[in-house]
Amino acid sequence: MNYEIKALEFFKEQVSELNEKTKRIIYDKINLIKENPYRYKRIRSKKYSKVFRIRFSVENKETRLIYVILEPNIILVCLLDRKKDYKDLEKYLNKIEKES
Repeated sequence: MNYEIKALEFFKEQVSELNEKTKRIIYDKINLIKENPYRYKRIRSKKYSKVFRIRFSVENKETRLIYVILEPNIILVCLLDRKKDYKDLEKYLNKIEKES
């Protein structure tokens, strides 16, 4: 199945503030998502059943790229800092409805 990648405005803002090396890492991860969106770890959400995260390090900080699969779209939601321990995740997921 071909998936269409869509990014929330919040995600685009977060990525625009990053350096070129980190943008390249994110771009490569997005290409891997396109190939097989179910390859990464699923995380729990109150609102969506298909929420996943990709682990990687940005400037020595543990970071997670959060995305949701809403067939036939893959929605890139946000980059989460691991220190905040997913506390803001539901808030970011609520932005999906607002932008759709």
